[in-house]
Amino acid sequence: MRLRVEFTTEPFDLDEAPPHAVVAREVVQGAPLDAVDVGPFGNTAEGGAEAVLAAVDELVRESLRAGATRVSLQINVVPEDGS
Repeated sequence: MRLRVEFTTEPFDLDEAPPHAVVAREVVQGAPLDAVDVGPFGNTAEGGAEAVLAAVDELVRESLRAGATRVSLQINVVPEDGS
């Protein structure tokens, strides 16, 4: 099974990425995922179910340790046929 996670961390800072956002991005960029897209208002990552779920666990834990007051996520199953 393939999964796609979309996530944001709060509080936002429009002038500079806060430590919790940097940590979350580093987690997904360092995970064995197939696709990672980071942006100022949201991030996505895609890969095998076990890799995505492990990355989600780590990013939630590390973001909260780094000062996040909220972590919002959405996880979707990606159809294997690409549709």
